[in-house]
Parts: sequence; C-alpha cells; structure tokens
Amino acid sequence: MPLSRRRFLAASAAASVFAPSLTLAQAKEFRLGLITPNGHSWNKAAIKFGDELKAATNGRLTLTVFHSGQLGNEPAMMQQLQSGALDMGFIQAAELGSRVPHIAAINAPYIVRSTPAVAKFVRHPAAVKLFEVLPQETGTIGLGWGITGMRAVFSSKDLNSLADIKGMKLRINPTPVYRDFYSSLGAAPTPIPTPQVFDAMANGQVDGLEADLEFSWNQRFDKVSKVILQMNAVFMPMAAVVSGRVWQTLPAADRELITKTIKTTLDAQIDELAGNEPALIENFKNAPIPIRQVPAGDTEAVIAEFDKIWLPKAPVLAELRKVGATL
Repeated sequence: MPLSRRRFLAASAAASVFAPSLTLAQAKEFRLGLITPNGHSWNKAAIKFGDELKAATNGRLTLTVFHSGQLGNEPAMMQQLQSGALDMGFIQAAELGSRVPHIAAINAPYIVRSTPAVAKFVRHPAAVKLFEVLPQETGTIGLGWGITGMRAVFSSKDLNSLADIKGMKLRINPTPVYRDFYSSLGAAPTPIPTPQVFDAMANGQVDGLEADLEFSWNQRFDKVSKVILQMNAVFMPMAAVVSGRVWQTLPAADRELITKTIKTTLDAQIDELAGNEPALIENFKNAPIPIRQVPAGDTEAVIAEFDKIWLPKAPVLAELRKVGATL
C-alpha cells in the first residue's frame, strides 16, 4: 500500500523520537554496592573493574562503586538487586548462604586449610558451579568469587588448641555455618556490629573475635588480644553478582565483556591477597603477642560433627570436600 504523506510524516517523527533513545540505550552507568570500606581489597577490585570496563568500551559502560554499605547492609542490597534498583554487588557468601544452603557449603570448615588453597579452590569448576542456583533462588547472576584469607581467632585469653575455645564469648560473622561451627566447639557466638568490636574486646564484653588477617591488621585487633590462633578452618569469599533483571536487558556482547572483565579483576584480587598474606603474618609475628596454629589432629571429630548437620542441608558439601582435599 502506498505510503501517504501523513503516514510518512508520522513515521519520520517516531524515528526522530526513538533513534536517540536507541543510541542512549547502548550506554550504561552501572551501580555496584559492597559493605567493605574504602581501601579494602574488594573495594580496590571493584574500582579496577570499573576502570577496565570503561577503557574497554571507550566510556560507553561505566561503573560507580558504593563502598562501606552506603546503599545499606547486604540484605538491603540483595533486595535492590532482586528488584533491579541496583545493578551489581560484591556480596559475601555468608549473606547468600543464609538464603541458600547450597551456597553456604563453601563456608564449611576445613574444606581447605590455607589461603593458597583458597585461591585455587574458588577458581575450581565445583566452586564456580555453585552459582547455578542463584538465578532461581535469589534473582541474581553469579560471575565469580573474590576472597579473604583464612580466618583466625583473636583472644583476650590464652589459646593453644580448639579445646580452649570452649566457653568463650566469641564475636563471629552471624552466618549459619560459622554459628554451627563455633557452637560445636563450645563457644558462645556473640553478635556485635563490626565498628564496635575493638571496644567490646577492650572492655571484656567479648573474649575474642574471629576475622581474616587483612581486616584484623587494619583494625589492629592484636592490640586488644593476648594471642592469635590461626584456625586454618574457614574463609569468607564474596560473590560478584549482577541483578537478573538488569542482566537480561544487556546485549550478549556486553554480558560477555562484563563476565570476562570481572573474571580478570577477581583473579588479580585473589592473587594479590594470597601473595600479601605472608607479609601480614610476619607483621603479626612482630607484634608482642604469640600467633599459634591449631594442630591438624584436632579437627577430624569437628568435621564429622559439622557434616552431620550440614550434609543433609547441602549435599554438595561432599563434592567440595573431595576437591579441597586435592589442593
């Protein structure tokens, strides 16, 4: 049918309205939230990711990083990710695991026993495969793991072994895995907000806390402790996640670029943290308190007790233990 002048003018007007929108839709400023403070290795990785994404697209894709919980705590950020109000997040496995036991399995004690093993483990296909449940369970897409090192107990009383933890008021991350692990050791898990932990240790509100070495050195928890007990038991990875609602609106080429760029960035974060840990340990050894190791023989009964609780909840734990034993 011949195109009338009226239809031609209408089509031209529509084109003038929608063409700029299509052009603008190719550009995107992402927002990424995380709870760690400025200067933390996760925050540095987020900034590096944004820089590399911007460089790779000549400024078409950019990223603003909201650190230190500026967008709320992790449960609040998860709600924003689910609704699409937030594009991306670096979310601790503890938060994801509190929602999805399958993910919580990565926090199980004694899967691996050193930070170098952690660095290998989170890149193993078995660890990456854990993300497959996230879209259905949380409405997010997992793109990769970042890490902290193995966690230690900083104590105001003397510790030499796992048995000495019994009866301690211990500040821990409130994830169910950590709670069950430390409860099985006879500790009394005590929830205290992170900014208040130093004072709580100093005034005796708690007997100790467990944390990774990087964070603990920055906070100087050694100054309110009598001993550091390296547990070589648990670590706290974070997952780089994208809102599923946002992800499905992106062109395939952009999804591929984002996936590739975040993997490169997280690989660098993992390698840097693992490489820096020996120097951190030396720093603590130079502090005026002893730093001790949990004897390996103390752990087998603890593992068996933990697995009685968690294998029924997260059968994938059996596979993760097999992988960890090879690293």
